[in-house]
Amino acid sequence: MIQGIRIIQKQGGDESTAVSVQADGVMLKELEIRTRGYGIQLRDAHGGALEGNYIAWDRSQGPSTLGEKGNGIDLYKSNNNLIEQNVIVNMRDGIYLDNSKDLMIADNRIFGSRYGIHCMYVDGTEIVGNIGENNITGAMIMGVRDVIVSSNSFAEQRSHVNSQGILLYDVRDSLVEKNVLEGNRVGIYLERSRQNELSYNSISRNFVGMQFVSAEDNLIHYNDFVGNVIEAEATKSESNQLHQNFWDMAALLDLNEDGVSELSYAINPFYRNLITRIPAFQLFFQSPGIHFLSMMAEQDRQGWTIDPSPGMKLNMPRMDLDTGKDNNSLPEGTFLIIVASMLLLVSGLTIIYSRGSKE
Repeated sequence: MIQGIRIIQKQGGDESTAVSVQADGVMLKELEIRTRGYGIQLRDAHGGALEGNYIAWDRSQGPSTLGEKGNGIDLYKSNNNLIEQNVIVNMRDGIYLDNSKDLMIADNRIFGSRYGIHCMYVDGTEIVGNIGENNITGAMIMGVRDVIVSSNSFAEQRSHVNSQGILLYDVRDSLVEKNVLEGNRVGIYLERSRQNELSYNSISRNFVGMQFVSAEDNLIHYNDFVGNVIEAEATKSESNQLHQNFWDMAALLDLNEDGVSELSYAINPFYRNLITRIPAFQLFFQSPGIHFLSMMAEQDRQGWTIDPSPGMKLNMPRMDLDTGKDNNSLPEGTFLIIVASMLLLVSGLTIIYSRGSKE
């Protein structure tokens, strides 16, 4: 094990790296690395662990473009490795995984990179509990099978026209669950991907909540769509199954009180099609005129994405990422009791005051 060393790498170059690992069972822990190249590279290195390291681009020689930078952690043909609790700042890709399998990527924090976590042809891997902010894309998952993407937070990925919280391309038989996608240009982007399950994700305040392109046979259920400009859109993606998602723009009616609306929710593509042709119309979002035109477009719903059974309430209360506790500190019933008590108190004081004034 190598632990607690500070490394400053001034010499850059295409494959220049601060730490190179080409052996099995190596543990790197609590290193502080400032580099003009790559942070840590693993090549044919299996069964190791990278824990609690800090990796940042060395800015002492002036600003650099993303193309000039290396990746924070870079794996190639390296299986069964643990990458946990690392902090990576201003690298090209925070964590880059290529042609590897059975990896655990957990509780890392990645800021200011191109892709926070970048997976290429990685199978049987878990990406759990990571935080990515102000990257171009939080997690880029491509060409993978049997991957779990769970309990991550990707926020404020919106600096680029192609920014996303999570991008899934050619992904199959994988699970994307319990993630928080907030304030991104696109929350979740799904293309050429099949037979995946997306559930219990909180998708809020994105320009586009979820986008499908040539994606089929995916199960999308129990997700929450709140405060997105465009909740979802689909192109050549007719055979996905959507049900019991919460849509804050949906008209809901629960006649039998089973928590599921009897009214289906159809995702109207009118606004998206309009701003694609005339981008300046974004200024009129939620204006009465746009709303009226959108309602007129509802006469022809053929080819629209439809959730036949929307949920009546949020499926996934927002969780504090550090404590795992619900951010809502008071139960709903307790909150109502407090409000009612305050109203009674105010009413009583008003009556007492009015009587005193008359006397």
